[in-house]
Amino acid sequence: MEELVRFMAKSLVDHPEEVEVRTVEESAGTVIELRVGPEDMGKVIGKQGRIAKAMRTVVKAASAKFEKPVYVEILD
Repeated sequence: MEELVRFMAKSLVDHPEEVEVRTVEESAGTVIELRVGPEDMGKVIGKQGRIAKAMRTVVKAASAKFEKPVYVEILD
């Protein structure tokens, strides 16, 4: 999942070298933390959060076979 999020984020931003993805295991599920440069934040979130919502939908569909849910968090 981490590679999927990294690929989607790097495809969207102007500075792909600033994309950082980290996986955190929690009791409720797996959290994938995405961090991008401040100038690329709007491109990852999109108008009214549409891009972020689409990324979360893709990850949710791809992780359907896992026991625990997988969440995507976009950090500042």
